[in-house]
Amino acid sequence: MEDNLRFDQSGYKMKRFEAGGQSVQFRAYEGIRYCLNPRNPIQRLNLYVPETLCQGGAVNGYTLKTAPIFVPNTVGGYMPGPVDEPGVNLRTGEPNTIFQALFHGYVVAAPGLRGRTSRMESQEFFVGAKVDVDIEDVKESGENSGRMVGRAPAVIVDMKAVIRYLRHNKEQIPGDVEKIITNGTSAGGALSALAGATGNSPDYEPYLEEIGAAKERDDIFAASCYCPIHNLENADAAYEWLFSGENRYQRMKLIRDGEEIRPFLEQGYLTEEEQTYSKALKKQFPSYVNGLDLKDDRGNFLLLDDSGEGSFKEWVKEHVRKAAQKELETHDSCGRLEKLAVAGSRIEEQNYLTVRDGKVADVDFDAFVKKITRMKKAPAFDAVDLDSPECEEFGTEEIYARHFTKFAYENSQVNGAFAEEKLIQMMNPVPYIGKADTAKYWRIRHGAFDRDTSLAIPVILATILKNKGYEVDFALPWGLPHSGDYDLEELFCWIDEVCKC
Repeated sequence: MEDNLRFDQSGYKMKRFEAGGQSVQFRAYEGIRYCLNPRNPIQRLNLYVPETLCQGGAVNGYTLKTAPIFVPNTVGGYMPGPVDEPGVNLRTGEPNTIFQALFHGYVVAAPGLRGRTSRMESQEFFVGAKVDVDIEDVKESGENSGRMVGRAPAVIVDMKAVIRYLRHNKEQIPGDVEKIITNGTSAGGALSALAGATGNSPDYEPYLEEIGAAKERDDIFAASCYCPIHNLENADAAYEWLFSGENRYQRMKLIRDGEEIRPFLEQGYLTEEEQTYSKALKKQFPSYVNGLDLKDDRGNFLLLDDSGEGSFKEWVKEHVRKAAQKELETHDSCGRLEKLAVAGSRIEEQNYLTVRDGKVADVDFDAFVKKITRMKKAPAFDAVDLDSPECEEFGTEEIYARHFTKFAYENSQVNGAFAEEKLIQMMNPVPYIGKADTAKYWRIRHGAFDRDTSLAIPVILATILKNKGYEVDFALPWGLPHSGDYDLEELFCWIDEVCKC
């Protein structure tokens, strides 16, 4: 059966792309089916290989069989993540991540992945890629047309199927299948973390069998995670630990105005009921943190008292101080990051920072939180009216959205159903760290001014990984909002270091 998942070495088109004064010629294997029983046409894979490697040459010291396989995803908001291809970033006008990875000498596997809106009959868009997708292939799986097929845990199941496909073809596939490195932003960052944490866990096996994934390992070498929106069952409490008392919120939303989609500034104040939720959720956070047995770099336990104060707060604050210090030292040399930084984030403008002799000596953390401002209402993720992307992610074929925290379930305004505990766990990398075949190398970036989730969430992820002996490169880049792939040169340097060490 699995012979139908064999990689066709001759099934490519030769392509060349130029951008930003750079040019790369590559072989494009597009529209590869990575599982035998796809549930949606989006479940295809594009594979790109620098032609220099195929001709027996080397790029940055990599050959056809030693090049890392870089696996970026386009998932955001737990929506479907279409396949991508080398090109130009439409927001910045610069060469996109896939192009730059190819130029650097990596093999790139760009998968299409199901998301919370994926249906059986849906023809998801394949960004830039012209592939022939036979809808009959999908219907042959025995599913009924129109079924919701992208809810949890579909997105991580698809990613695992991609990894298994690459390993299944280790003798034919370009690149080193033992150097698979995932990359993603936001929910895509969470997906990258899930791939890194849950390698070969039997929890996902029934879902992999259902879509006809190859019978191979699905652990990876390294995970690159930009602002991962994860640990959802604890994210509401973490958010209120950080923002409780800050009742004003504001965020940019995209709204449809006729045929036009335009940005809209949503702002306001928490209602009295939402403020009550906020206080109650904040009280839950210390017990969660204290149960993790987190330690700092000196081996001291990181804890919180009932009011949310303590060494863990100081630990988060120290990461913010380090971010400010790095910005102070490198301000003139970080042109790209400066372009992305939130207006008014310059170090010299911040009265909550104490700077002495060119060093950031202290941070008034509460004033810092007030500066970056609350973005979301309470609860931030598991909405009591079920009107959130995360609630939809935990929906089913019959139920549009479900709660995933006991707090929201008990305070549900719509008598919402509760998702299964195991399913909730399967969407969180944290419980699997060290229990599954977890990736050895991690790079986590979360903007210091990112308000989409609490700063505590990425700090917890990085700290647990370090405590369990994994190698972690973690930072909160100063002034940056919710964003990713803004430091590809540094990312590629990190990849080269861990691949060649």
